[in-house]
Amino acid sequence: MTTLLVTHSACLEHEMPPGHPECADRLRAVLGALEVEEFALLQRVAAPRATREQIARVHSEGHIEFIEGSVPREGFRRIDADTSMSPGSLEAAYRAAGAVILAVDEVMAGSARNGFCAVRPPGHHAEPETAMGFCLFNNIAIGALHAREVHGCERVAVLDFDVHHGNGTQAAFEIDPSLLYISTHQWPLYPGTGRASEHGLGNIYNRCLQPGAGSDEFRATIADAVIPTIEMFRPDFIFISAGFDAHMADPMANLQLTDEDFGWATAELVKAAGRLCGGRVVSALEGGYDLKALAASAAAHVKALMLTA
Repeated sequence: MTTLLVTHSACLEHEMPPGHPECADRLRAVLGALEVEEFALLQRVAAPRATREQIARVHSEGHIEFIEGSVPREGFRRIDADTSMSPGSLEAAYRAAGAVILAVDEVMAGSARNGFCAVRPPGHHAEPETAMGFCLFNNIAIGALHAREVHGCERVAVLDFDVHHGNGTQAAFEIDPSLLYISTHQWPLYPGTGRASEHGLGNIYNRCLQPGAGSDEFRATIADAVIPTIEMFRPDFIFISAGFDAHMADPMANLQLTDEDFGWATAELVKAAGRLCGGRVVSALEGGYDLKALAASAAAHVKALMLTA
């Protein structure tokens, strides 16, 4: 079986104000890195549009109506201090969520071993009632609940290695013990959540990394804390919030990871999935704002998915 690459051209039509770090060039850089011969065996598919019912497994009707009603006819409409919408944003958001849903369906059907969703806007800061941090809908959380509600996955785990804590995913998961959320992130940093003391119902594990931490600290956290926690949980499906802004070249934070670190962590997760849940892994793009580092890191991530598929 192959690795699935799910994306959609609509995700390039979501625009933020000029100079904003979350720009369409991010996705172009990722897709360009995956066009070389090394990735010829990827199974490439276009993302469908998620339905309101699928989005509503995570987000309230009020939130969905707010996002749908905030689309400007032209220009930009500010949602919060650093999140805006353009005329193409709603379609992009629905396609980004739909990408993760399709990847889950294909992996559960056995058509693909695992999948990477190259989409934007990102999702892990979007809470059930709030869009924030460049995020409108929480793509990974929507996919996780789709795996549970549609495919009967009783226990679902998410690892988020974006440099920022995924407050939205934690908020969606923290009162449901069948959902595990683990985050490795720089602390302190935006959005101010993700303290090690935040445990939910015993299903939230925040592994904070100090500013300046690098490969040794990150790999020790994955090997000594993340993988054992996932093994104890014994999920039926593993998701990855694949943010690459912990890279040493990224301007948004102060961790010192390399693209090889992301490839290594991905391989470790996929090997754990092979032991625990038939190799079922789906990842989705979150952050990463240095275009060269983002492209190299995403390529290392997808290469690891393919080598273990």
